[in-house]
Amino acid sequence: MDGTFGAAGLAGQGFSRCRCGMGRNSYWPLKYGATGGVAVDIDERSLESARRNLKPFPGMRVMRASVYDLPFEDRFDFAFSIGVVHHLEYPQRALERMVRTVKPGGRVLIWVYGRENNRWLVSVLDPFRRVLFSRLPIGVAHHLSLYPAALLWLLLRLGVRPIEYFRLAAKFDFAHLRSIVFDQMLPRVAHYWPRETVARMMAEAGLEDVSLTWVNQMSWSAIGTRTISRRAANVSRPSLVSEQSD
Repeated sequence: MDGTFGAAGLAGQGFSRCRCGMGRNSYWPLKYGATGGVAVDIDERSLESARRNLKPFPGMRVMRASVYDLPFEDRFDFAFSIGVVHHLEYPQRALERMVRTVKPGGRVLIWVYGRENNRWLVSVLDPFRRVLFSRLPIGVAHHLSLYPAALLWLLLRLGVRPIEYFRLAAKFDFAHLRSIVFDQMLPRVAHYWPRETVARMMAEAGLEDVSLTWVNQMSWSAIGTRTISRRAANVSRPSLVSEQSD
């Protein structure tokens, strides 16, 4: 995400972060010159962590709010959500609400799972996650994560690294790999969208000049600009989406 925010040109701008978690990704806009912003989440433990981590930045406010009911209109220059929209039951509704928080001409960025190169997850792991893993006590799910993590670690050490993501994952230690596997096992909802779907979602939310970046050959980063006229956005959707290489 470092390079993504560096390219976004955030100097002097205010931003909102939806579902901030521990506040880690809210750090990057501040690093690149954003004046401050608001980070929201609904989980109190996450909010406590975010407040601690963002305490050095007096321009940051951390507050409890649902991504479906953000209490802002036409306020920010930039809004973003990393790894959240694909876990929502109503992702389009959340994206449209994010768009309404930025000023006309402001930008919205999301990072979501891609379907490309993830078909094995969708066809094999996803059914187990929905039917079994996401329903187990968290301690049991964490214990079970040991076994697929061990298999993944072994395959990576044997040189099975078919795409960029696995070449990156090969640099991680076992604890990091296990945390990734565990994270994949927990959510009740996980969408894996192809490029065309992500582009359409951005356009239907009222964003234009949409640019998609294929991240590590298995996920999508998408950024677009809120149309000046909402009516114009409904009449004429952007037909071209530019793709950049990561």
